[in-house]
Amino acid sequence: MLDLLLHNGAVRTFDGAGWAQAVGITGGYITYVGTDDDAPAARHRIDLNGRLLTPGIIDSHNHLLLGFDPDAVSLEGASSLGEVRKRIAEHAVERPELDWICAENAVYSVVEGRRPNASDLSGVTDRPVFITTYDQHSVWLNDAALRVLGITHESSIPWGRPEVDADGNPTGWVTDFYTSAMTASGLRGLQRDIPMYSPDRRYRRITSSLAMAAASGITTVVEPQVPLAELDLMYRARAEGKMHSRVITALFHPVGSDAEFRKDLREAVDSAPVDDMLRLGPVKLYADDVIEPHTAAMLADYANRPGHRGSPSMPPNEFTAMLGELHRLGFQTHTHATGDWGVRMALDAIESAQRSNRTTDHRHGIVHVECLDDADLPRFARLGVVPAMQPRHCSPDLVAGTWMDNVGEGRWDRAWRFKSLADSGARLAFSSDWQVGEMDPLVGFYTALTRAGLDGGSAWTPDECLDLDTTLCAYTQGGAWAWHAENELGVIRAGARADVVVWSANLYTLEASELLGERADLTIVGGAVVHDARREFSDDPPVPASAAGVGHGVPAESHSTCAH
Repeated sequence: MLDLLLHNGAVRTFDGAGWAQAVGITGGYITYVGTDDDAPAARHRIDLNGRLLTPGIIDSHNHLLLGFDPDAVSLEGASSLGEVRKRIAEHAVERPELDWICAENAVYSVVEGRRPNASDLSGVTDRPVFITTYDQHSVWLNDAALRVLGITHESSIPWGRPEVDADGNPTGWVTDFYTSAMTASGLRGLQRDIPMYSPDRRYRRITSSLAMAAASGITTVVEPQVPLAELDLMYRARAEGKMHSRVITALFHPVGSDAEFRKDLREAVDSAPVDDMLRLGPVKLYADDVIEPHTAAMLADYANRPGHRGSPSMPPNEFTAMLGELHRLGFQTHTHATGDWGVRMALDAIESAQRSNRTTDHRHGIVHVECLDDADLPRFARLGVVPAMQPRHCSPDLVAGTWMDNVGEGRWDRAWRFKSLADSGARLAFSSDWQVGEMDPLVGFYTALTRAGLDGGSAWTPDECLDLDTTLCAYTQGGAWAWHAENELGVIRAGARADVVVWSANLYTLEASELLGERADLTIVGGAVVHDARREFSDDPPVPASAAGVGHGVPAESHSTCAH
């Protein structure tokens, strides 16, 4: 007898081109896939009434540690300086007990034609102001913050690079924030100076992000950048029962770290308990920074800064040696690269590691791939490299202005090449990049299908639009393959783990514009109902199995992939 039968639905299995009507779950695993008529008896039954059931979403790049801080100002949707000033001023009045006024999600184009600076915040509050950009790669400070932090024309800080004007005075803008902030010294400095980075507030972000993931149909989350110093926060969330979705934790490898640090990474992974809900293992690297502040590495000059191409995070030969050593140590790497030069450098390093070690199935990933040269397009499939990409990032309401102007119209056809990569045979693994983008996968579905803003405006670079099936594959089967878990996750097949999501409608019958009005009705992880929007499951859900952890980097036999 089944523990649970979900029947009368449209079940997209991603086991080849398969569809079914019903799915049965027993002991945390899928034990039946087929028609309603042939389904075994079950202790519990849920009538799907034609709704779509798919494998659970695997969000392959989701910053649980970033989240949203309820004691900070959200600048999401604030497109003008006036709106930014208004929200910060209101927050300062409402929260007189705060020593710092912190804000998140500022866009680079909030001041037209230039980067924001400290004087743009003059008169808003007499307290120090600390603002992170939506991509977490830059910080905006007011004059009070510059004074409190002691930032002058000749000072440095451990968590970023303060910019100076032509006279050598600090502007209030700090670049290279996220790559510096997650180093041991950077994190110490932040936790000393900025209240928003205290361990308790960081933990609160993790738990709220995990709750949001379950409610969004996300059954596996890849946290792409956890410093060793904050690994205990992940263990705490697991011990306190806050991990309703599985979590794969990528450990951060700061630029400049030596072989001794890499041994520390290996020890942390090898000593981690085997757990079906929390797994360690991938290593996060940076090949370059980001395009908006002209710090990504480009093969040709930025369109609006002649003579400037940005630069890699480290000399290419050093990056290749570092990735090669991690490869030999058995690590899978997850490398941030946005510019076309940064992407090429990452591909070159992976190819060198494979050639030197005669191994090809590490499934190294390159994250973002915002700008991709034609010559490098076929290399992803040939090398078995995962393009770990975020559909929402190509939305014109995010990249119009700064990103588009910096890259230049002549290179827009290199931007977020989802369809070109899928057609080439590359295994796409999609994600939200929360909280850089909205966590809700339906937002990602809509953007992948339309390349349009959430306001429904005109599509940008529409030749790279995908269909829904390819998109869903990248969020399920593609993500499972990326993390060596295709036998257990990302598929509805007897013997796979019972990680599934029931959507509020059959998404395949809807227009792209209608997707944003839908939701995840039911999220099941290891047979346990972890989210139930319609309260369809009134009794105690099945207890998830406590078998060995997912994947653990062991190559598995291949299965057919989704048609592109």
